Amino acid sequence: MWMEIQCELSNPYWCWPRTVEMVSAMDITKIGLRDRVVIDLKVQMDTPDDFEFQPRVHLDGNTVRITNEGYSEEFASAELEDDVLVAAQRDRFVELRIKFSVTGMHGVLNQMHPYPKDGKGKKLANSNWKTVVPLL
Repeated sequence: MWMEIQCELSNPYWCWPRTVEMVSAMDITKIGLRDRVVIDLKVQMDTPDDFEFQPRVHLDGNTVRITNEGYSEEFASAELEDDVLVAAQRDRFVELRIKFSVTGMHGVLNQMHPYPKDGKGKKLANSNWKTVVPLL
């Protein structure tokens, strides 16, 4: 709230944008069945300032579609196997395991230090997120 007040009172050119194109790509990497249906997603974003990502899962027949709240386009879809479909219809919710990557920040690490214990080893930062969402 303070940021909104600050942006309204001062020069709007240095404020964060209010609407940012959120997700540029989303891929379903794996669909599995444990206690509940588990969907692994790989989400590619354009900027690290994306804070409004709200995944929604829709079940149409035996196809699962994943969208972002507030956007009409479908980002990813996949067909479910029979046992996974039965569990999804029974529970009416799925667990999403999301691995985020940002364009320009995450890539391939070219040179790895041979001794990571001395504190000079490099690892690219990844953000992982796990959530349970209802089927719509």
